[in-house]
Amino acid sequence: MDLDLTPEQRLLAETLDDLLDKRYPPNERLALLRSDDGWSRAMWEQYAALGLLGLPFAEEHGGAGMGAAELLVVAESFGKALVLEPYLPTVVLGGSLVAAAGTQAQQAQVLPRVADGSLLLAFAYAEPSSRWALAASGTRYANGRISGAKVTVIGGDRAHRLVVTAADPSGTTGLYLVDAQGVRRDGYAMQDGLRGADVVFDDAPAEPLGSGGDALPVVRRVLDLATAYLCAEAVGAMERMLAMTVEYLKTRVQFGHPIAVFQALQHRAADMYVSVEQSRSMALLARLALAPEQDDDARHLAIRAAKVQIDLASRHVSQEAIQLHGGIGMTMEYPVGHYAKRVAVIAKTFADTDLLVTELGAAGGLT
Repeated sequence: MDLDLTPEQRLLAETLDDLLDKRYPPNERLALLRSDDGWSRAMWEQYAALGLLGLPFAEEHGGAGMGAAELLVVAESFGKALVLEPYLPTVVLGGSLVAAAGTQAQQAQVLPRVADGSLLLAFAYAEPSSRWALAASGTRYANGRISGAKVTVIGGDRAHRLVVTAADPSGTTGLYLVDAQGVRRDGYAMQDGLRGADVVFDDAPAEPLGSGGDALPVVRRVLDLATAYLCAEAVGAMERMLAMTVEYLKTRVQFGHPIAVFQALQHRAADMYVSVEQSRSMALLARLALAPEQDDDARHLAIRAAKVQIDLASRHVSQEAIQLHGGIGMTMEYPVGHYAKRVAVIAKTFADTDLLVTELGAAGGLT
């Protein structure tokens, strides 16, 4: 088994890293955080021109016909640059749900517009007080209308259409397409700077996605993909935090010497490196688990296990990075604190460590 990236995947990573190094410096990111959108429309157009927005979709829908591995390459590069654009909600969540569950007509209507950058999507599934339950209980669909509320909808403040989970009259959780203009949205910036929204549906017009029926198996598969994406993004963020910290240790002078000469700090930096490499290995496990021939339960368990390790490692790396930077690591102007916020939010997205460990324990672990 070849665990290395293919030449095409390496080229994708190098191209994207080069673009983001040039177009996404920390000072410009700070300016984007303060803007109305909270992200760059110009960069979104650049991603569309590079084919990133249609990367996983079929060529007949304007996509590149690539797979999960390429998405994770993008995720790691985005993690290094702390990208703010709504790639996760639009492409990984919303687009993947339409591609997996939508009819041919729905795919032809939605996916080409996602690929060319003209349509923003968001996935609304979490309900007040539901924690991370996937089944819809408080949101109801009947006679072409949806009523209820969703919270923490990533990218929901600017999305044009929402993919929504709702219970039909029989109590079955289905997926529905809803025009965002027909709902009430309370948008806000989350702790990591990315935008989200709480959404209220008051008898909003809705279109069933696909042929109806129980949508939870599809939702679970797509959330596994999104979790693997977050794992790769966290690895990219940790890699950048480690590099920034080592560079700081080499340049910060105390008592006439760079603080990198102090052995205790060298040991702490070495421990950070170990955490990053362990996380890289677990992100690889998550990527391999997404292979089409993989059993659904085995895939789900492997990705949950990867997320546990990466969440714990990212907390260690981010805390060490801030402590080794000293007071400057806590300022808004210095980027290391922004990386720490992002990995902290990743650790609470779709599930937290307690839930993941509980699921793994109930399944008997990986071995």
